[in-house]
Amino acid sequence: MTRNTSFDGKSRTFSRNIYGTTKGQIRLRVLTRDLAEWLPASQPPLRILDAGGGFGPVSQRLAAEGHSVVLCDLSAEMLDEARAQVAEIGLSAQFDFIHGPIQSLTVADLGQFDLILCHAVLEWVEDQAGLLATLNELLRPGGHLSLMYYNRDGLLYHSLVKGNFDYVHANLVRKRRQKLTPGWPCRPAEVDGWLSELGFVITGRSGVRVFHDYMSNVHGPFPTEEELIEMELAHSRTEPFMHLGRYMHVLARKAL
Repeated sequence: MTRNTSFDGKSRTFSRNIYGTTKGQIRLRVLTRDLAEWLPASQPPLRILDAGGGFGPVSQRLAAEGHSVVLCDLSAEMLDEARAQVAEIGLSAQFDFIHGPIQSLTVADLGQFDLILCHAVLEWVEDQAGLLATLNELLRPGGHLSLMYYNRDGLLYHSLVKGNFDYVHANLVRKRRQKLTPGWPCRPAEVDGWLSELGFVITGRSGVRVFHDYMSNVHGPFPTEEELIEMELAHSRTEPFMHLGRYMHVLARKAL
């Protein structure tokens, strides 16, 4: 049986430790910029699936632009938070919520979508290729998959920089599992291969947090949050920094 990770019991910690920090704001700004620049500019409202979307920080912004969203998550706590946030900003009519694993979604029940968001989910799923195959079925021909995943190459580099050689020798497997450390970090070359096999063409790629996590012993005044974010955005698509991001974001177009 495929193992997925639920954030029930950890939703508040997740919200505080991820989206309540500069690193969470970097993530949101990179994703928001990428989707604004990479998706076709002139198009009717999209039908969007936010797969494993938690409380929907990105899909809420897209719904505010007039698109409709189906948000699926394994965590009932996350979905409750999503419903509350969506209601507060007056977008409940544009959202449908599904409690359950992404792998249970079918075209027979839901039809196909114009855009699928799958952000920070792949690294929490054991059968990653199988999950991508499910998303492929749910995406219409010519539609787009926005995929952000925890970059194993970035994790390795971070461990080397910090001198965590025991962790490197252990093939990046911790003896004790940390609550918010993904169990299955992804190799970009492997993810690219799976997408190619499914017939996807990658049309955009960015690194997320390409230097933020490596900063230490900063001389002089520490940059403001906005200065950090602007510098991250400036280098997120530039070689070689892009490939050092703690996360990778790709936009992939399904073949017609």
